[in-house]
Amino acid sequence: MSREHKKNKRFTLAGVELEARSSGAMWWPERQVLVVSDLHLGKSERIARLGGAMLPPYEIKDTLARLDAEVAALDPRAVVCLGDSFDDRAVAEGLAEDAVLWLSRLMAGRRWIWIEGNHDPGPVDLGGTHLGELSEPPLIFRHIAKPGTSGEVSGHYHPKAVLHARGRQVSRPCFLYDSDRVILPAFGTYTGGLRSTNPALSGLMRPEALAILTGPVPAVIPMPGRCP
Repeated sequence: MSREHKKNKRFTLAGVELEARSSGAMWWPERQVLVVSDLHLGKSERIARLGGAMLPPYEIKDTLARLDAEVAALDPRAVVCLGDSFDDRAVAEGLAEDAVLWLSRLMAGRRWIWIEGNHDPGPVDLGGTHLGELSEPPLIFRHIAKPGTSGEVSGHYHPKAVLHARGRQVSRPCFLYDSDRVILPAFGTYTGGLRSTNPALSGLMRPEALAILTGPVPAVIPMPGRCP
């Protein structure tokens, strides 16, 4: 087994083989589609603008660098950003020129879909296609999961889970998946997380749901808070 394969976990949704990558991105090998969620570009700027804490202003570069690494590794035909790509509309409209050029380079020569999120509704003048949701049967891509749907790929909740190992607890962002849906972790650098035990998540997922924890050594565990 290759080192790259060990860093990522394959799973199946609606008969489609998908790959949860250690970075928090998802890969659809058959269609060569890269999926990321909740980049929240410009979060430090928005917090400062609203009078909050002054965070180091490097998150845009760090998030784009990690996205660039995924694009370089996979050379996708299409990239789907599952909403909340920008922390608010003002950030998107005032993005620095170097970030605009970086995004333009990443988008060049491939289909790029911006799904609208609750932080960044409406069109953004950065190229690509802007949609409320994307249907690519048998999968459907949207920002927030809808109960009663199947083959759904979403984000929004920034799920994380706790792994108990060698007498200590490790909290990591995670993918949550069952036979109906997968919820991606947030890809952005300055993004918190919602414990998978939260009712907002446990109420969406089936009892047999699993969590795939991101990081250098991904782990697959029963979704904390769910009992098969």
